[in-house]
Amino acid sequence: MRSTWGVLAGLLCLLALPACSQEKVAAAGPSPAYAQLLRTLYRETVPTIRPAELAALCQQPDAVVLLDTRTTAEYRVSHLRGARFVNFEQYEQATFPDLPRNRPVVVYCSVGYRSERVGERLKALGFSNVRNLYGGIFEWVNEGHAVYNAQGRTTDIHPYSALWSLWLTRGNKVYE
Repeated sequence: MRSTWGVLAGLLCLLALPACSQEKVAAAGPSPAYAQLLRTLYRETVPTIRPAELAALCQQPDAVVLLDTRTTAEYRVSHLRGARFVNFEQYEQATFPDLPRNRPVVVYCSVGYRSERVGERLKALGFSNVRNLYGGIFEWVNEGHAVYNAQGRTTDIHPYSALWSLWLTRGNKVYE
């Protein structure tokens, strides 16, 4: 029981640490606290791709398939340009028949936890080139990359919950 409380207290301390300023985050990547949080969340079963590397890759036509693995409400608020929606609540039944198994796929969610589960599913289905967006859409936005909704480019971003919103240092937080 004591160790469980210690782990919970440690995670709460991480969540309470202030995020870096926007300029520092954009220049230097995630804050040390956010990087530590990601280390505790990731199983490292799916290789990651950094936001800047993905942004460069997205400049090439048809270079990658983007799969947004959040909820419908999160996706509606904003997503990466060209991303396909994959409902996290139903991914375990998905077989992705319309995706070529050898095409590069990048999965993402808010911070990378849910998308790593979907990435594991894709790998189990025989996808050979799957990566998880490091830090998720939060880090993508924190580094200044664009997100879109049905109307076009937006600064709106769904922070998942008030607790997780601490890690989102840019954008207009919209709960739907």
